Formats: sequence, structure tokens, C-alpha cells
Amino acid sequence: MDQNVDRSALTDDGEPSPVAEIVDWVAREIIEGRLVAGDDLNSVELAKRFGVSRTPAREALFVLSREGLVDWSPRRRPRVSAVKLKDVREIYQLRAVLYAQVSLAIVENATDEDIASLWRAHQRLADVAAKGDVDGYFWANVAFRDEELRVSRNGIFKEVLDSLRMRTNRLRHLSTTLPGRLQRSCTDHQRLCEAYAERDGTLAAALNRSIVLSALHAIEQAWTKGPDEH
Repeated sequence: MDQNVDRSALTDDGEPSPVAEIVDWVAREIIEGRLVAGDDLNSVELAKRFGVSRTPAREALFVLSREGLVDWSPRRRPRVSAVKLKDVREIYQLRAVLYAQVSLAIVENATDEDIASLWRAHQRLADVAAKGDVDGYFWANVAFRDEELRVSRNGIFKEVLDSLRMRTNRLRHLSTTLPGRLQRSCTDHQRLCEAYAERDGTLAAALNRSIVLSALHAIEQAWTKGPDEH
């Protein structure tokens, strides 16, 4: 199942509903930069693409609007929303605090097998980083973060971070595409896994906070060079 699909949007047989499929496709197009701020999103065209009526397409656009990826103002056609630097900073500052706490919870609650699973998730990061595969690295990083939340065993952290998933993924993909970020990120995640293996909660929390804020710093630097592109 794709990382963007909410399990609550599945049909009774466990397959994504038409609404979920459209949400996932549009979200991925926005996250990976094929749809950019200001692009129109036509419900008729989406309905044709997925072989459904306009109702699921409009419902999907409503979901994406609620998630912050689509701007659907009154009497205007829905379009890909613009990203504001103020929002970026607020989201990343919140994520920095939360992931520091996630790291503390991991050190407290994770089993040896949980730590091993984090190492496996990191190995997938390293494999795609070695290939220079930006999209592959991004989605492997999403999977690593999901694994952190799983082994932290803290449902509230997961609920809050999942509520920001789509708009956060859009920003995270942007930071991943910046020069030098793949190897830097991979190295930082290796150090984080080492801190988990050593059961050093203080170090792990500091590293995780630094990883998030480093990505924010990279986005801020890119913003000064071309904010209109975001």
C-alpha cells in the first residue's frame, strides 16, 4: 500500500477506494513535483483518468484541500496550493520536537528486533542513496520514519505526525532533491541508528532533532534562490 493512502479509505476487501486512489495519485504528483503550485486540478479530467464519476474526484480534491495540498477557494477551480515559508518553518519546528520525543520512546520501548528493523530500513536508504535515486531515497526515508513510529509504540505521536503527512512529504521531497542532501541524510540516519543500538536516548533525540532542522535549513537556503518555484 502506498504511503499516502489512509487505511480508513479502504474498501471492505482491503483495496483502496476510488477516492483514495485519486488522492494518492494527485498527492504523489504534487510531492514528486510533476504538479506544481498554481496548476489546475480538473475533476472531470480526474474522473476520466480513473474511470469514475465526478463525485469521487471532487471528494478526493476536498480531502487534498483539507490536507493542505490543494487550494479550493469559493468560485474558483481547485489548484495545487502554494507553499509558504512561514508554514514550512512551523511544521519543521514541530516535527523536530516530536521526533526528539519519538527517539526517547524508541530507546525506552524498542526490542532488539525493533532496532534490527530500523537498521534494515536504513540499509534500504543506503542502497538507493548509492544509486543517486532521489525519489527512491525519499520513499525509503518515509518508510524509515514510519518504522520509527511503529517501534516507538506511541500512538499519539503517530496520530499527530500522520495528520501532517501529505504536506510534510511535499516539503521533505523538496529537501531531498537539493545538492548533497542524499549522502548527508544517509550518514545522519546511520548515526541515529547507532544511537538507538547503544540505547542512548539523549543522543538519539538530539540527532533526530538535528536531522529535521538540517532539512529545514536546506529548504530555507533553497528558498532564497527561487521561492516562486515552490
